[in-house]
Amino acid sequence: MSARIPRRRDPAKLLLGGHLWLVYTFLYVPILVLMALSFNDLGLPTAWGGFSFKWYAALAENDAVLRAALNTVIVAVISTILATLLGTLLAFGVERRQRRSNSMEALLFAPMIIPDIVLAIALLSFFTTLNFTLGLHSIILSHVVFNIAFVCAVVRTRLRNFDFSIVEASIDLGAGEVTTFRRVTLPAIFPGVLAGGLLAFTLSVDEFIIAYFTAGAGQGSTTLPMQIYSMIRFGVTPEINAMATIVMLVSFTLVFISQRIDRKAIS
Repeated sequence: MSARIPRRRDPAKLLLGGHLWLVYTFLYVPILVLMALSFNDLGLPTAWGGFSFKWYAALAENDAVLRAALNTVIVAVISTILATLLGTLLAFGVERRQRRSNSMEALLFAPMIIPDIVLAIALLSFFTTLNFTLGLHSIILSHVVFNIAFVCAVVRTRLRNFDFSIVEASIDLGAGEVTTFRRVTLPAIFPGVLAGGLLAFTLSVDEFIIAYFTAGAGQGSTTLPMQIYSMIRFGVTPEINAMATIVMLVSFTLVFISQRIDRKAIS
């Protein structure tokens, strides 16, 4: 019986793996530290006083935070519905288009590529030119603008594997266009639409710069990221750690669900 020859490890793979773990450490260790401090009874970054939920309880009693959280949910839900509807229709129009061009593709994905600060200034200038009153409604419209591109990109990945001949067959059998879309097309592409909607909701919840520029004055249009920014200017408190932990968990969960749904839709 011949002895087994030990497998030699590829130095390049070891180097790549080490580099990957360094990147993960740099990205996620600060987040884990922040989450751990949100459960620290002392609320100090230098000493551990025991496990406690009191900072989450204090956060739940903060009226300004609760009001900002409600504004965030309102903005995210409405902008997600509008962006999902418009982005899905846009994806259909692009995929059914016979001729495609690089300029059209660049125009579609421009809101995803343009820096947030540039898009925020452009939207603010546009609203100002129209004498449009700023508030939650202006934040919603602004979020719809950049979320449409993300929804369109996700839905298009599903439409590339969609057999449009079944749509033609449904119409040939006597079904109207609305009935065909509701009973044939939408069920087939729904995983992609849902994944795009979840991604749009996550981006809307986390977005700060565009909301900050287009919110106007007053607490009535303050979103949760804006509230966190106003609180953190006076120093990082345990309540901010708790709030950031909740936002990150919600964002990570929604992104994970979106990616799983999108992966199943492609497969």
